[in-house]
Amino acid sequence: MPPKVKAPKVKVEKPFTYERNLQSKFKFGAHVGMSGGIYKAVTNAMNIGGNSFALFLKSPRKWVSPALKPDDIAKFAELCKQYNYNPRTDILPHGSYFINLANPDPEKEAKAYDSFLDDLKRCEQLNIGLYNFHPGSSLDGDRQQALKQLATNINKAIKETDFVKIVIENMAGHGNLIGSDLKDIREVIELVDDKSRVGVCLDTCHSFAAGYDITDEEKWDAFLKQFDDIIGAEYLSAIHLNDSKAPLGANRDLHQKLGQGFLGLEVFRAIANCERLQGIPIVLETPVGDNDEIYGEEIKLLEWLEGRSKDDAEFIAKRDELWALGKKEREEQLKKFDVKSKKRAKEEEKNGDITKMVKKRKAGAK
Repeated sequence: MPPKVKAPKVKVEKPFTYERNLQSKFKFGAHVGMSGGIYKAVTNAMNIGGNSFALFLKSPRKWVSPALKPDDIAKFAELCKQYNYNPRTDILPHGSYFINLANPDPEKEAKAYDSFLDDLKRCEQLNIGLYNFHPGSSLDGDRQQALKQLATNINKAIKETDFVKIVIENMAGHGNLIGSDLKDIREVIELVDDKSRVGVCLDTCHSFAAGYDITDEEKWDAFLKQFDDIIGAEYLSAIHLNDSKAPLGANRDLHQKLGQGFLGLEVFRAIANCERLQGIPIVLETPVGDNDEIYGEEIKLLEWLEGRSKDDAEFIAKRDELWALGKKEREEQLKKFDVKSKKRAKEEEKNGDITKMVKKRKAGAK
């Protein structure tokens, strides 16, 4: 008998978990992994049904990473074309957590700038048109000088690159962080020479934590009006969607799943029906652990919210269901916030008494 011939192995492509909704008017997406090659981010985005996506261009916790491989760059471009992602408008890379362009230490500032510029050049290698980063901290330095230094570094980086837009993210506002007040961002942009190369990403959790109440449609619209008046409507380039585990004005950057935190589902319904946000990346960064696929559920939730009013019975039921799921964590965080607030009040009272005593002594000495 003739020997058996083994049939050739046929590679079967695994179907994507969530179907991408190209009928949606919004670019809902999420921050996806790129382990195994930068091009993996594209299929990871497809797997959650994202119309946009964010990624790290290298390890966010290392100063230096290997250069992008030419083959990986080519695969990234091929997959973007295959799955109809426009890298100039649909992808929002996130900068390294280490980058602080406002660092008052010249040596550390230079190190941060090198990593920042490396990120921007990686964007341009991949034909990516947007790059999001945290504006940094003044640390123990002068705040106004820190804002000028940040703008100077942005100007320098723009001159060393060709097209990528540098997108500044607003922050939650603890410590000496820059960007919790929209006026910080305005001051930086005013100092940028080529304003066509700079934009802003509004993070819903950060905004709420910094004290901007955006918990319903009216308040969200008022916040956007405030943004327009302070910074300018033309600079809104992206949105990060996160609920907040911490209460309003807590200055804590604690992301929560949509509808389960102190923001609640209503603001996300408002965002899913906000016409001016059509066409820009709206990226989820909610907690999912190691399973990016969970983002697919929240993207479908956002698409389900499109066209729904706040009085819609199904919306009210979903809003209440998610609110109940987050009750325990909200109560825990509220207790922590109350303890912290009381401690802060005592410190301020004590410092106030000391100030009064010093003034009294100075007056007596005269």
